Amino acid sequence: MGIPSEIRDLLVNRKKPLVIQSPMEDEKILRMRQCTQEGVRAGTKAAAVACVASAVPTLVAVRTIPWAKANLNYTAQALIISAASIAAYFITADKTILECARRNAQYKST
Repeated sequence: MGIPSEIRDLLVNRKKPLVIQSPMEDEKILRMRQCTQEGVRAGTKAAAVACVASAVPTLVAVRTIPWAKANLNYTAQALIISAASIAAYFITADKTILECARRNAQYKST
């Protein structure tokens, strides 16, 4: 009663892949990484723009509008600014990655 030697050897040598990748799969993985990097880059740019675009009106409103001055503490201000930045990042990154994936899904004949 134990593990048969064939299965034991298979489990011990798990680091070796069971299937050899084709060059097309390597290219696919490379394109996938490039799409992800492109999405991160675009998302970061959009988040920076959204941060400035939401911070300026928020901070101006807190200093000039009496209701905002009374009700929006530092935490609320930070939440408003960070929510806009996070939303812009994820929406832009998602759109960019999907656009890149559609572009790479085209059949390329060689």
